Amino acid sequence: QVQVMESGGGLVQVGGALNLSCTASGTIFVDLTMGWFRHPPGKEREVVSCISRSGSGIRDSDSVKERFTISRDNAKKTLNLQMNSLKPEDTAIYYCAAVKNLGHWCSESRYEYDYWGQGTQVTVSS
Repeated sequence: QVQVMESGGGLVQVGGALNLSCTASGTIFVDLTMGWFRHPPGKEREVVSCISRSGSGIRDSDSVKERFTISRDNAKKTLNLQMNSLKPEDTAIYYCAAVKNLGHWCSESRYEYDYWGQGTQVTVSS
């Protein structure tokens, strides 16, 4: 059974930075296409970034481009999201998601992902 777990959320001031990490167990890590999603208060869950199995394919939402960087280390079996220049509108529960054998690309649709972490709260205070 595939299990996904996030870590690294917290409270940060506007303009600050946080790094989120995600690990996956129960399968071969390099088989997983992965993504970060977030659920802001009062809004629907939305994509942040996704990354292909090799790491060569990345898609970022317009709202985080040039501020957030998704990366993965297949040797260490970890997924990361470096978040810089944080804004109050980045406040949300952040989820790591994964799907097996999606090919050589990644999907921005939450409906493509089968495995989800429990989420980690990120709060940006002004």
